Amino acid sequence: MIVELRIRDFAIIDQLEVDFVSGLVIFTGETGAGKSIIIDAVEMLLGGRADLTFVRAGSELATVEGLFSIPPANQEEIRSILVREELLEEGVYLALSREIRANGRSVARVNGHTVNVSLLRELGEFLIDVHGQSEHLSLLRVNQHLNLLDNYLITLDETAQDQITFYQQTYRRLQIVNHELEALHQAEKDAARRTDILNYQIKEIESAHLRAGEDEELREERNRLANAEGLASLVQEALLALDDGTPVSPAATDLFGQALHAVQGLVRLDPSQSSLSEQTEALNDSLTELARSLRDYLEGIEFNPRRLDQVEERLGVIQSLKRKYGDSIPAILEFAENARNDLDNITHAAEKITELTEEQSSLLSLLGQQGAVLSEKRHSAAEKLALAIEKELADLNMSGARFQVDFQQHSDPDGALLPDGQHVAYSASGLEKIEFMIAPNPGEGFKPLAKIASGGETSRLMLALKNTLARADHIPTLIFDEIDQGIGGRVGTIVGEKLWDLARQHQVLCITHLPQLAVFGEQHFHVQKQVHSGRTTTQVLQLDRENRLQELAQMLGTVNDGTLHSARDLIDYAAQRTK
Repeated sequence: MIVELRIRDFAIIDQLEVDFVSGLVIFTGETGAGKSIIIDAVEMLLGGRADLTFVRAGSELATVEGLFSIPPANQEEIRSILVREELLEEGVYLALSREIRANGRSVARVNGHTVNVSLLRELGEFLIDVHGQSEHLSLLRVNQHLNLLDNYLITLDETAQDQITFYQQTYRRLQIVNHELEALHQAEKDAARRTDILNYQIKEIESAHLRAGEDEELREERNRLANAEGLASLVQEALLALDDGTPVSPAATDLFGQALHAVQGLVRLDPSQSSLSEQTEALNDSLTELARSLRDYLEGIEFNPRRLDQVEERLGVIQSLKRKYGDSIPAILEFAENARNDLDNITHAAEKITELTEEQSSLLSLLGQQGAVLSEKRHSAAEKLALAIEKELADLNMSGARFQVDFQQHSDPDGALLPDGQHVAYSASGLEKIEFMIAPNPGEGFKPLAKIASGGETSRLMLALKNTLARADHIPTLIFDEIDQGIGGRVGTIVGEKLWDLARQHQVLCITHLPQLAVFGEQHFHVQKQVHSGRTTTQVLQLDRENRLQELAQMLGTVNDGTLHSARDLIDYAAQRTK
């Protein structure tokens, strides 16, 4: 529900802050006071058109901010949108804002973050329905009709949800099978060419007998072979200094042997320095081991130009395979494995196609059976829905109006198989497309609900639909504008009572000129237009008990003892009806 609404410099609204309660909220006031401007502001907040005329004269920008409490029924959908946009915050409140500048620039925000206006529109579909001249009216969106009918069906038959789930599971499996079959049929067309290519690729990779890490080992070996002479010279130079020596320059091992002998003599004279002897012996052993390792390395150095050519050739083969199949030996081997799998699939494609075709046929038959059962339940629910809505319309002084759910089913030779042998088109939702139809006046044919005229008649029709679908409709806040157009006081009382009933399941905001309707409100605002220093402004005042009595009396006529008495009677009547 909407908890707070703040409007600044919007049309003739200077500054407005309103806190809302749950239940039925009423707005009253003279024509032209600015009641519908509040609706325009809410619609702009929900992603509607941002007209430059909305910016108050002399101001740089107009802003509208709303704080919403997210209802449990819509939390999952709204949370998924916020997670997708990385806007999710802790808590059950959602802050939307919209501003339009005098230069035409428009800015939308969600939880303080700048977003595209389309995101406001997407979120708004889960928050508010504005019933009047509104593009936000969910009941006028044909793609919502099936969901509403199914939700209504579930309120009548709890097993219907299982039937819908079973159908959707079958549909998803059928989509997977259809996709696999399409891929196999396409592969079958290219089978001969593809088989030759795969065989060539597999043979080329297998004939190379690749081994993981082989290329690194070969590069190291190539480095040794290419630099054999230089490596041998350096090793010999190191050995000369370390172990061989010359008459002029003794070997390091000989010199260190002398050092060891001296340290051992020192330790014999001063045993407290035995650690020096241990260190010297360890260093002497290390020098000896180093000399041995250098000699072993020297013996392994190979002057072999032929082997160098073989290594270069092998590295060339590996590099060629990398250019074709992957940037490493593991990637090349994985490519070969995938190629073998593809070849196996092609080889056994006929068997797989036969197997999947049989499963496809079975799934189409099962989908037809499940869809037929679901369709029968929907038709039955649609009849009950039509009767319930027509009863509501009769209460609202539209006794001649008729309602029906139009079901459209189309033949399709590749479609689901019905129990009677027909093949029909199918979708994720069922075997039929549906649309709500209305005949507002006797003698008129049924017309799509989405094409009916706007105004009070539409609002009453929406009220009838909303009352009937109250438990099936999860949009938390409903706004009714001009719902009292063309109706009198007696029907106004009925409309008010129905709005109050509807407000048990939704927050309902209603603009009205009828005191018989307004008296059912649980929160009452008076909208008035004032002129200060030559500027017109709109003010919204929440009425207490006494001021509300005065407002209702004013709506009945001139305030006097008679209208005040009538207003009290209306209040008592509403209290009696809403116990």
